[in-house]
Amino acid sequence: MRQFFKIMFATIIGFFLSLIILFMIGGGIIAGIASSANDQKEPSIKEGSILHLKLNRQIKDRPSDNPFETFNFATLEDESPLSLSKIIENIEKASKDERIDGIYLDIQSLRANMSSTQAIRRALAEFKESGKFIVAYNEDYGQNEYYLCSVADEIYLNPAGGMTFKGLSAQLMFFKDALGRLDIDMQVIRHGKFKSAIEPFVRNDMSPENEAQLRKLIDGIWASQLEEISSARKIEKAELNRIADSLLIRTADDALAFGFVDDLLYEDEVKELLRAKGSLSKSEIGNQKSENSDSDSTDVVKESKGSSKNLNLLTLTELNKLKYAKGEDMELVREIRRSKNKIAVIFAEGEIVSGKSNDGRMGSETIAEAIRKARKDEEVKAIVLRVNSPGGSALASDVIWRETMLAKAEKPLVVSMGDLAASGGYYISCGANKIYAEESTITGSIGVFGVIPNMQGMLNNKLGIYTDEVNTNINSDGLTPFRPLSNTERVAVKTMIEEIYDDFTSKVANGRGMSQANVDSIGQGRVWSGMDAIEIGLVDEIGGLESAIASAAELAEVEKYKLKELPEKEDPMMKLMQQLANQSYLKIFNFPMATKAEKYYRTLEQAFESEGIYTRLPVDIIFN
Repeated sequence: MRQFFKIMFATIIGFFLSLIILFMIGGGIIAGIASSANDQKEPSIKEGSILHLKLNRQIKDRPSDNPFETFNFATLEDESPLSLSKIIENIEKASKDERIDGIYLDIQSLRANMSSTQAIRRALAEFKESGKFIVAYNEDYGQNEYYLCSVADEIYLNPAGGMTFKGLSAQLMFFKDALGRLDIDMQVIRHGKFKSAIEPFVRNDMSPENEAQLRKLIDGIWASQLEEISSARKIEKAELNRIADSLLIRTADDALAFGFVDDLLYEDEVKELLRAKGSLSKSEIGNQKSENSDSDSTDVVKESKGSSKNLNLLTLTELNKLKYAKGEDMELVREIRRSKNKIAVIFAEGEIVSGKSNDGRMGSETIAEAIRKARKDEEVKAIVLRVNSPGGSALASDVIWRETMLAKAEKPLVVSMGDLAASGGYYISCGANKIYAEESTITGSIGVFGVIPNMQGMLNNKLGIYTDEVNTNINSDGLTPFRPLSNTERVAVKTMIEEIYDDFTSKVANGRGMSQANVDSIGQGRVWSGMDAIEIGLVDEIGGLESAIASAAELAEVEKYKLKELPEKEDPMMKLMQQLANQSYLKIFNFPMATKAEKYYRTLEQAFESEGIYTRLPVDIIFN
């Protein structure tokens, strides 16, 4: 009877979920048609417009087009991530368009990793070279938000707001005792004293080697940030460190007193200031000044009716629809559009696994096919591989590496590293003609490990479950999670790991023009920042995706070209149908979870799901 009610209840839920989904599909089709129609119409940009750069969503290299992955059904809001390349492209577009006077940098909660933040900041610095202004405002500046906004000409803070300026911290979570209490023994075999991806399963703290590499990593990134903040705000680096060490900035008044912001203003006052900066008529500016003088005598400033009617704020979405910037060389634009030359940009993002890409993971089959397609396309003159990965399966990494070598033999191949290009992520990058990285990119981690969980204790002692078997040979049941490794098995796995490490370092040596002994000395699983990676020869230049594309075009000797993004994105409706077929309701509706807890859960899940030998970054580092 219990089973009957269970099935009936599940059927009712499934029925109503299906109705909701069908309703959403219908609404989505209508919205899609309307959106498509709107997309065809360019925005009407007025003289004196200001780009409102509001970075209030997660920033990714290449966000999914599937609306069901990004719609939050708890808040009924679309949480589609922002595209890093589109942000940078639109900042450049705004610098060229003579109707756009400046940028209003409005960042309440920046959801971007350090290298992405660095790439956006560099684009903003280049924007300033056009002679246009950048004004930043926030209600509360966190560490990353302030680093980005420090590039602005003027920085404003809400009078009741605050600021965090305390330096950087790298944190790891360790599971050894928790696994011990469950009677789970994580059997680890590795090559590389710095290969700390397995430490959370066998220790309760960092090893001295891991602590040393992380300290060098964050010290280097912090030094780079201090240099840029010091230069922008004219505050000595020693003073910035003193302020951070003593937590001297807590309130808005502290931020103003130490010169971190230019004034304490409310949002309506910032908009009035922006309105005065726009290309307005003299009479309008005169009216503005009289309005401001009337309000100076009051403590509480209220935004007067219509005060922002001439403040022409342009959103990223609107600017993205702009086909060309007013003031551009239109003949050059036409030549580019007519050109058959293409640069293929292949996005290789996520943990590396065998098979097809799925659920944020990089499938070797998908990426290899994309590289092969670009190689065989005669219109594609060069390939840029955009890598943002902590690594993963050694076998899957090798499959991708092989395709990069076949492509390199026929046309230039340039790698652009994002936030991460470590271990397997470096494996697939090492053979390129040229490698670009951000200063804060985490790369290297040239090492190999294997993890085989032994759950016999948990099954026997905690659950009362036992296994038995009949074998034809001594090791027929080898590498099973239901008993400890035998000495023969351990030796066999160790031999495989050593062979893969030797192959890995050999490929890096050949790709980078180094000796294998040199690669081994900087390998051993050690992670490096992008700027340190240049000094040791793992990276060629500091720069973002746009620099890598320009380099690829130069190597291919093409001046006018279009970009071709690969792999081709999966149709959102087809993906929805697949999820419906699998009854993956949680994936369809993206019910909210505690994101930090989910990250730690994924770490454990990956350890238990891992098959074969892995080349992966030290387990997810959280920077604060």
